[in-house]
Amino acid sequence: MRLRRKRAKVRAFRKHFSMRSVVDRTDRIRPGDVLLFSTMRDEHVRLPYFLRYYRDLGISHFLIVDNDSTDGGADYLAQQDDVSLWSTKASYKRARFGIDWLNWLQSKYGHGHWTLVVDPDEFFVYPFCDTR
Repeated sequence: MRLRRKRAKVRAFRKHFSMRSVVDRTDRIRPGDVLLFSTMRDEHVRLPYFLRYYRDLGISHFLIVDNDSTDGGADYLAQQDDVSLWSTKASYKRARFGIDWLNWLQSKYGHGHWTLVVDPDEFFVYPFCDTR
């Protein structure tokens, strides 16, 4: 297990060079903030509800990797005050379906925070989430 974890860290480190920071607001992350990590491509139609849903759940900051969107979703995210955005044109599949990118971001920004990793078409549902 230890060797597998080390390989994953090395792989994430190598893959982070393919990402370019579009908007970096990570200096606004405070101790105790709950962070959300996600990858996306052409998800603009889902983003307003996605962001509102997770803000209502208590997410303080979104760290998102845009995989070469062409629908304006990246521009929309760049305008949000609680979003840090990276962009890449690298292969989603070769980055283990985005896991390598997100592992790098989590290792850099996620320490000491509760984190959630979801896609823009996924919604975290837990018992009694609609009444708490």
